Amino acid sequence: MGATSRTIRLRKWQKNALDAFASRDGDDFLAVATPGAGKTTFALAAARQDLAAHPGRSLVVVAPTQHLKGQWAAAAERFGLHLDPAWIAGEPLPAEVHGIVTTYQQMAQSALAVRTIATGAFVVLDEIHHAGDERAWGDGVRSACEAAAVRLCLSGTPFRSDSLAIPFVYYDASGEAEPDVEYGYGPALADRGVVRPVHFPRLGGEMEWIGPDGSTQSASFDDALDPRLASQRLRTALDASGEWMPDALVRAHAQLADVRQTHPEAGGLVIAMDRDHARGVAKIIRERLGVKAVVVTSDDPTASQRISVFAMNRDPWLVAVRMVSEGVDIPRLRVGVFATTTTTELFFRQAVGRIVRWVPGHDRQPSYMFMPDDPRLRAHAMGIAEERRHFLKKMGEHDDGEADGLLDEVRTAREDEQMSLFSAVSATPSGEAVVHRADEHLGLFGSLDDEDPEDDGFDLQLMEAPHLEVGAPDASGLTPVQRRRMLRDANSVIVRAIAGAAGMTHAQVNGELNRLSGVKSVSEASADELDQRREKGARWLERIGARAGRR
Repeated sequence: MGATSRTIRLRKWQKNALDAFASRDGDDFLAVATPGAGKTTFALAAARQDLAAHPGRSLVVVAPTQHLKGQWAAAAERFGLHLDPAWIAGEPLPAEVHGIVTTYQQMAQSALAVRTIATGAFVVLDEIHHAGDERAWGDGVRSACEAAAVRLCLSGTPFRSDSLAIPFVYYDASGEAEPDVEYGYGPALADRGVVRPVHFPRLGGEMEWIGPDGSTQSASFDDALDPRLASQRLRTALDASGEWMPDALVRAHAQLADVRQTHPEAGGLVIAMDRDHARGVAKIIRERLGVKAVVVTSDDPTASQRISVFAMNRDPWLVAVRMVSEGVDIPRLRVGVFATTTTTELFFRQAVGRIVRWVPGHDRQPSYMFMPDDPRLRAHAMGIAEERRHFLKKMGEHDDGEADGLLDEVRTAREDEQMSLFSAVSATPSGEAVVHRADEHLGLFGSLDDEDPEDDGFDLQLMEAPHLEVGAPDASGLTPVQRRRMLRDANSVIVRAIAGAAGMTHAQVNGELNRLSGVKSVSEASADELDQRREKGARWLERIGARAGRR
């Protein structure tokens, strides 16, 4: 079942990026594009063209999270590329797919197994800056991908090497990654119809807390503090038992209600600190706002399914911990609440990226990220604001000096062994109510025409995708990957049933089914072979039932 040739619509930056990719010098290419710009479309178009030009070449996509594995596989299907997001280390590449989707963590744990498939392959390293999160991840990327034919690296925002240089990325003298193509938030706004304008209502307050050393502290966000105390102040403000957090949620919910007057399915996102904090936030939303919030955390095995359901329905609020900070595509998100103590610029920009994705058909669609008026976060917001000012050609306007003297980016201080002594006492919000008109949000932005832009995209005729030797799809229209996964699950169910009914081990049943169907192993079996194996198992189970009935 080979994919037929098709035409896709590209934005101008995607067309320019494809041209740059085609004329690259070397095996590595880094594209940095603002969240919502369409990095996935660019990468899959490049992969489709490359695989068509090189029959037999495989595709390997490396994503930051388990949830994004499924998202990449679904996006690839729209390009006629079949990727297996459920691949297990040690399994060969199934005949029904063009490649696999894995994660940086899985790659670090099974670099040699991934290397077997990645050798000579087209490799996409999504949000490549994550390869610097842990030394093992960077080592895994290098080991698994060094023999790839092509390495296409993607990132949603510029990044530095910090202490760990990321494999296959070039850096300038200051340690900044050097992209081959860069498409920032400012240019995306100027192009219109790519990303939304984002506004940053900043909420002040008076916080009081007991430090790890037992001392009582109090400060507002206007007070200059060292990084350690600044982190304690922020943590106090975000405490779910105080009054700052409920006030922020009430204001954000009012903004969401206003947005839903013209965008009924619009949703809101709260980025929480940890699981307990997320539950506390959800409780505030339920008790004070009278609505339910969907909570997703990285340790929840159903998180990906819950995110997918939320993306398609009209529920108002999603509360997340380490699940949707980057990459996850929920275009209906219009309002955010930044309620985490992670204050790096990279994380902040990726979080803002969750609410910038343009939805065609809405004349005006500004988004709003409610945030503590912490100087570090204020500096990050001002940086985004400056990009907008620049590309609206308003550089001649005088700044109000608000950005002068802001603190440089400071990572959240590590909590020392006495952090259990920390106790938030009170967090009282301050400041006027949020003004709903987008051009008056704390003076960050001027006005912008948000009407749908004229279509100035480019049509790209995709080359024929590599042919796959697979059977025809079934009546339900399942893709090859979905059909194979369904058949593997069906085989597992039958094996369990036979083992229970016959008093055999799973290994004994699997061995006998493999012998009866002529299959060497389930991992190497084609979809048709799995279907035959399932039928053999069904007949075996029927015979066991018949014998039991005669007794």
